[in-house]
Amino acid sequence: MIGIIGIVVVFVMVFGGYTMSGGKFGIILYALPFEITMIGGAALGGFLIANSGAGAKQTLVDLGKVFRGAHWKQADYSDLLCLLFELIRLARQNPVALEEHIETPETSDIFGRYPRILKDHEAVEMICDTLRAVTMSYDDPHQVEEVLDKRLETNLHHALHSSHAMQTVADGLPALGIVAAVLGVIKTMASIAEPPEVLGGMIGGALVGTFLGVFLSYGFVGPFANRMRSVIEEDAHFYKLIREVLIANLYNHPASICIEVGRQNTPHQLRPGYSDLEEAMRALKREAA
Repeated sequence: MIGIIGIVVVFVMVFGGYTMSGGKFGIILYALPFEITMIGGAALGGFLIANSGAGAKQTLVDLGKVFRGAHWKQADYSDLLCLLFELIRLARQNPVALEEHIETPETSDIFGRYPRILKDHEAVEMICDTLRAVTMSYDDPHQVEEVLDKRLETNLHHALHSSHAMQTVADGLPALGIVAAVLGVIKTMASIAEPPEVLGGMIGGALVGTFLGVFLSYGFVGPFANRMRSVIEEDAHFYKLIREVLIANLYNHPASICIEVGRQNTPHQLRPGYSDLEEAMRALKREAA
């Protein structure tokens, strides 16, 4: 919602100020289709050249993040901590019973209680791979921490591709606006014999290209890229929480302490309340009893 409000504010402030200063829309509306074709077409072509098919498709999908916001909500962080609590308790009470849950999480009744997490293959694989490594005696906290750090870094690098692609388009739009303006000037110079009022209109139309390139870059595409990056980085905290809890588990802290480590490392606006999480874990213990 706030993204839509931002778009409205940009249009109202820019064109409202232009109108209040006595500006006329006639020349802009006349030149707009041609300038949009040149600038937008060149930007789209450059975007396709710079990205693979999968990268271009993912960027278009990620544009929705500008308006939807982060995928993981506060309730999801609470669910993740409860899921990890159940798995850690089971791993310590009955390691053999844990295997069926981490080998086939899609049929696990523990994972099944958290469908939003189960749908995220990376989160599930990260949990299962780490717990599986522990059962294989690969339980040096420092080694596992290094592996998880590299995995998180790689995942974030790939996830940020969409933001980088959009920022590249934003950086190129002002220059493409100049290209369109230069073409307009070339057209004007070829009609130098026309009367001044005609030449003035042609020069004004050429300048629309420069305006449009800068306007789209700094008013829309650049902010879109920045918003995509901030949302992707916010969602990355979900996977960092998995890392914190599972590393704490390798140090053999009590399960409740491992979960508290994860809760404390959750961003403030997404952090579950201590009392609510404690009650949820008590309920899980009662169900397991």
